[in-house]
Amino acid sequence: MDTETETTPNVEGELYGVLAEFDSPGSLVKAARQVRDAGYTEFDCYSPFPVHGIDEAMGIKRTILPVIVFTLGSLGTFGGAYLEWWMNAYNWPWNVSGKPLWSIPANVPIAYETTILASVLTTFFAMWMLNKLPQVWHPFFKLDRFTKATDDGFFLGIEAGDKKFDQRVTAELLEKAGATAVESCHYEPDPDRRKMPRWIWAFIIATTVMAMIPFALIAKARASKSGLPHYHIFPDMDFQPKAKSDSAFDEFQDGRANRGEIPGTVARGYLKEDDPAFWWGLGDNGDGTKSWITGLPDRVVPTPALLACGQERFHIYCGPCHGDDGQGDGTVPTHLQQIGKAWAVANLTDPSKVTLPNGQIFNTISNGRNTMRGYASQIPVEDRWAIVLYVRALQRTQHPGPGDKP
Repeated sequence: MDTETETTPNVEGELYGVLAEFDSPGSLVKAARQVRDAGYTEFDCYSPFPVHGIDEAMGIKRTILPVIVFTLGSLGTFGGAYLEWWMNAYNWPWNVSGKPLWSIPANVPIAYETTILASVLTTFFAMWMLNKLPQVWHPFFKLDRFTKATDDGFFLGIEAGDKKFDQRVTAELLEKAGATAVESCHYEPDPDRRKMPRWIWAFIIATTVMAMIPFALIAKARASKSGLPHYHIFPDMDFQPKAKSDSAFDEFQDGRANRGEIPGTVARGYLKEDDPAFWWGLGDNGDGTKSWITGLPDRVVPTPALLACGQERFHIYCGPCHGDDGQGDGTVPTHLQQIGKAWAVANLTDPSKVTLPNGQIFNTISNGRNTMRGYASQIPVEDRWAIVLYVRALQRTQHPGPGDKP
């Protein structure tokens, strides 16, 4: 492709530099590397989107912004902690139940928030300062070609202030680097046009003053006294109708806050009539009667994890009486025997217990039997079936089947 070189006579003002256009991000990176190797330092690249590898190609060093943010963020941490100490332990000490006036754990949240606040503000303002923003005017803005930098153009500009800059030599270097066009750029002859427009300054000042108005009103409110209530722009959070248990509440027709259970409603997943085998261990005999199920409900799938859960629950709730092996010699009956009190506890591995249906064992765990209390209020339904599964495993250790190992 032929390279187009344009040279504008120095009738507009002092020479700012030259601008070269490239046809792809790759060629821009390659050209930036050649310009850097040639010794140029005062140059920049412009593209519609971030180009991977352009920083290294230009020789740009890592930004100092993280160091600045870390430093001021650390000051925010210690400043927040000092503020809490000064208010709570020095300026206005207050004894609350004998607790220390200042301790690290209680003050971590505020110190953390001041760290975040200081870091965020530092990042925002330092980024603007390090990038010399806002920059509403730039010499390249006057070039029609440069408008493509926000669309599909890739540019490299070298400033005339660079110690290696020579207009002819620099243009030749950019042409050899693959530029499709090289164009010189001059400052505006009128120095006033290089400055930020006055209306922008006026807008910045006006918006800053307006932003201070709420703070001024807050300061006035804090320094003044009044017998009138505060203004509530959104009063719903302070004056909303609130219902407390067992208290009167005018919003409802019966004047009561406690609405109770809505008739005919059941929480999702708790409709017991749809699965009596799971909830009660009962199965339908087909003639209108029900009996204890011998297997497991469809919702209970025996797995090693379920068996481990049953073992854990058994040791917590059943082991103290029945023993960890289920033979009725737990710590409770053993202790009672030592003090001369007899308390018979069932041996769960006894043949008479092996023949019990699973549903009956589940019912005993849920509702209790004889001196044994029920655990339905403490053990979830799924865990009760896991205990049933573990009891069967204990019984099988004492009464193995033909295919079981010794």
